[in-house]
Amino acid sequence: MMRAMPGCTGAANVAITSLVVGLAFAGVILFNRPAEPLAHIPGMIGAMAALIPKASITRWLGRSTPAHVSYPAAAAAGSLALAARAAAALDPAAVAGQYARRVPTQWGMALPGIVTSVPAGGRQIALTFDACRGGVDDALLDTLQRNNVPAVLFLNSRWIDQHPDRAAQLAANPLFDIGNHGTRHVPLSLTGRAAYGIAGTRSAAEVVDEVWGNQAKLTALTGKAPTWFRPGTAHYDDVAVQIVRDLGLQPLGFSVNGDCGATLPAARVRANLVGAQPGSVVISHMNHPGSGTAAGYAAAITDMKAAGWEFVRPA
Repeated sequence: MMRAMPGCTGAANVAITSLVVGLAFAGVILFNRPAEPLAHIPGMIGAMAALIPKASITRWLGRSTPAHVSYPAAAAAGSLALAARAAAALDPAAVAGQYARRVPTQWGMALPGIVTSVPAGGRQIALTFDACRGGVDDALLDTLQRNNVPAVLFLNSRWIDQHPDRAAQLAANPLFDIGNHGTRHVPLSLTGRAAYGIAGTRSAAEVVDEVWGNQAKLTALTGKAPTWFRPGTAHYDDVAVQIVRDLGLQPLGFSVNGDCGATLPAARVRANLVGAQPGSVVISHMNHPGSGTAAGYAAAITDMKAAGWEFVRPA
């Protein structure tokens, strides 16, 4: 017999029961129909999840900032819908096949379907850091931890292979969300389009490989599938964006470039941060310990906290 969830009564428990039963039913279907993508299952589970009170969802997910949770699409609050997609036995090859003949029409870093801001009811800002290969900026990471500042850390396969123990340590830290930064660190394109001199993927199948190779590595590392994705160079075409979403991940872009690829001095990094607008998502890098990024963030975080800024997780 299922027990009532602590802190929930009446309709909430009915909704919870419905969700659990629905998940079990989806599992039965999956095990009996292994060859079918079952795209309707995530929608069914997401619809049932929408019956659960927002406060309960955020409490179960360990989030203390419901003001930044999009509801009723519980996917945004820790990505229930994205988790449902993963549970629905995604077939990456089938996703690649679905888009094999599609022709992209857009290119960039802020296309439809890419998150580039967070809800802002005041002075809220979200920080993200990329690591493609190279070192570990321990001074930067220590600053984040010392100030209890959450961040999404986008780890590329090459960086994980260079720093497996550090990657595992960061993945175990509840302050950080681990994002998928691709396998080879290349732009996502169906035509090989380049960004910053780096040639992109050349087909839907290569897009899937770039995403899914690192997704498997990160899932094994963290024990759960990442929900955020950012490709090398942060560039996509519009078809690649849709492929990422169909693979169960949410593309996360940015609205403020904090350190311009870890090339800026500390004063410029600080200026970029303190000059950001509420709701901004900031991109910087955590793999260049000799850069001005760590010192710039140390100064900016101190000043921004004193000015009433709140550092939040993307949702």
